[in-house]
Amino acid sequence: MRIISFAIPCYNSASYMNRCVDALLPFGNDVEIIIVDDGSTDDTGKIADRYAAQHPDVVRVIHQENGGHGEAVNTGIKNAAGLYFKVVDSDDWLDEPGLAEVLQTLKTLIADNSAPDMMVCNYIYEKLAEGTRHVINYNNVFPRHQLFTWDDMRKFPPWKYLLMHSLIYKTQLLHECGLNLPKHTFYVDNIYAYQPLPFVKTIYYLDVDLYHYFIGREDQSVNESVMLKRIDQQLLVTRIMIGCHQFPGNISSKRLSSYMLGYLAIMMTICTVFLRISGTQEANTKERELWSFLISCDNGLYRHALIRFLRMVTTLPGNSGNKITIGLYNIARKVYKFN
Repeated sequence: MRIISFAIPCYNSASYMNRCVDALLPFGNDVEIIIVDDGSTDDTGKIADRYAAQHPDVVRVIHQENGGHGEAVNTGIKNAAGLYFKVVDSDDWLDEPGLAEVLQTLKTLIADNSAPDMMVCNYIYEKLAEGTRHVINYNNVFPRHQLFTWDDMRKFPPWKYLLMHSLIYKTQLLHECGLNLPKHTFYVDNIYAYQPLPFVKTIYYLDVDLYHYFIGREDQSVNESVMLKRIDQQLLVTRIMIGCHQFPGNISSKRLSSYMLGYLAIMMTICTVFLRISGTQEANTKERELWSFLISCDNGLYRHALIRFLRMVTTLPGNSGNKITIGLYNIARKVYKFN
């Protein structure tokens, strides 16, 4: 049985994808590596085919027309044969000793008929150009090395949330929750780390530094100038996340509900910050439309205390309010290294 299927979305990744793939190969038939060549125009497809020829029992390659990161993830989910599923972006990589521990832990849990719906591990922001790294762990939020439910977790601190990098889902759960990420859209990893959560009933937190998240390319989606250009895609993702709260009866845990509302508030704040950095009349209109959309979908979400607090911070009047908003963003960026 394949324990984990790893999907590697690739678009013109020829210059850096080897590190990602090579870190997964040592684990043989415990893993499945699905390289999704998303319409690349460089040698990505050839490199992927070479891996498949050399490791036919482990590596599968799917060539498709360019659909963006979300469509590549969709393709990975549709074709995954493993019990669990994880996305590894082609410029990132996994820690080999950490992955060995993940696989052994899952094997033990499966043998005990206590396989969790979701496993959580730590991830590391790698800023190689600066020679800095920043580990995000969850040992002040989740019980360590044991099976638990949402009601057993503690409150998340500001700017620490579950991201795609930290999550390993049961593959079947991703099918059951109806996850279908939009095409040609960046920042869909937020949907991936949000929509399935109400379907997760059991969780296991393994306190290992598993995922190395590379930050530094000029064209990277978390680059500030790139985020400004792609603000409409950030807005679309946030609207989809708002829609996740309209699924009837899904969010049964009060602690999960509080967490999801907090995450949504952060997304609303990020959108507001970048619209204000843009500073155009069009951006002002989009800001009003986003908050109006939230109110029209669920007035209770809008009234939630955390969102109301963040709304107050990001609507201080005049230029001074904008400066405070941007200042808060810059401080958070330096401290938490999310950009």
